Amino acid sequence: MISTSVGTDALGPFAEHRRLLFATAYRMLGSVSDAEDILQDAWLTWSRAGRGEVRSPKAYLVRTVTNLALNRLASAAATRESYVGPWLPEPLLTSPDIADETELSESVSMAMLVVLETLGPVERAVFVLREVFGYSHAEIADVLERPEATVRQIAHRARAHVQARRPRYDTDAAERDQVTRSFIAACRGGDLNAVMELLAPDVTSWSDGGGKVAAARRPLHSPGHVARWMLGVLAKPGREALEFRPATINGEQSLIFTVDDRPIGALCYDLLDGRIHSLRFQVNPDKLSGLRRPGLGV
Repeated sequence: MISTSVGTDALGPFAEHRRLLFATAYRMLGSVSDAEDILQDAWLTWSRAGRGEVRSPKAYLVRTVTNLALNRLASAAATRESYVGPWLPEPLLTSPDIADETELSESVSMAMLVVLETLGPVERAVFVLREVFGYSHAEIADVLERPEATVRQIAHRARAHVQARRPRYDTDAAERDQVTRSFIAACRGGDLNAVMELLAPDVTSWSDGGGKVAAARRPLHSPGHVARWMLGVLAKPGREALEFRPATINGEQSLIFTVDDRPIGALCYDLLDGRIHSLRFQVNPDKLSGLRRPGLGV
């Protein structure tokens, strides 16, 4: 929790830019909890700064958050090497309105965050600042304290890397809503054939349990394998209290799983040619804080 004890003069600029700061940290880290930690550290840095010497509070705060996130990415690399099973970004409840802002929605989608994980820390920072928030190469050079020519090279390399890996998927909201509801009905009914019909022939499913809860530790492929695994999980004893419903997660209609109104997981997926192509189940209880507090800036 960010304290306001230092007074409203310090809180004002920080509060004004908080959505941007969270959005930057979240896209760089793919973690709601880490992004909030970064904002707490940035607040402490800002509250102690000699603000009379700060010409642009926004530039100062973005620089602080970016560099704190770079440090966090470096320390997270070793942790992820020993992570149990697939590592997926943390899901984040977002406003349904974000889906109307195509570029913003795509930049925070689970599919894009997965692609950003394949960039190096500095490449990721440059890509986020340049491609998502429209910072100039000169502004990014100032943030990262690197020559502008170097930043231009990094930006070009990062853009090409992302473009080569950017997933192709359908963005029609009405079609996605129909597929989502059909998928829910098929899963609730335990209808294997109906579930398989909704899956693309080359579908892949990833599950992130982090070793904390049961989850598939390797990606699953093909409609048969994916559908049987999902229905098998839903049929396990104790699943009677499980509810799942549509929710806007990372800018797209997805599914949230609850027990007694408590989030226990999320499913984000890509839709391609009217069928579900990639499924990403996040069930690690340590990575669900973004499903409990909607309205965080993205």
